[in-house]
Amino acid sequence: MADHQEHLDKIRSYDSGADEEVVKKLWSRLRLSMQNRDAQTVACSDKAELEHIRDGYCKKTLDLGDKHSDEEIMGVLQNVCQTMSGDGGRKSRMTFYYLVAKETGTLEKI
Repeated sequence: MADHQEHLDKIRSYDSGADEEVVKKLWSRLRLSMQNRDAQTVACSDKAELEHIRDGYCKKTLDLGDKHSDEEIMGVLQNVCQTMSGDGGRKSRMTFYYLVAKETGTLEKI
């Protein structure tokens, strides 16, 4: 299993100024679930998975539910999917979650 540094390198391929402390916090939050190989990636083609991310991570962790509609949040998720389209069908969950927080201006909530 990778450590936060490996994920930081991947995240920095999208955001060269990514804060290592934020990545460490995200790694701390996700590391147990990341032991499951399937949980290490996000399948952008799976609507149910994106809805799960919207309802869990986005609404609860990033606190987007009160200020953003479901459609707006799904739009952010689709934007991140597009940004990461060069990664193939499954995207790194760490990178995906970081980019969602960055796009919504909520990195401090990780």
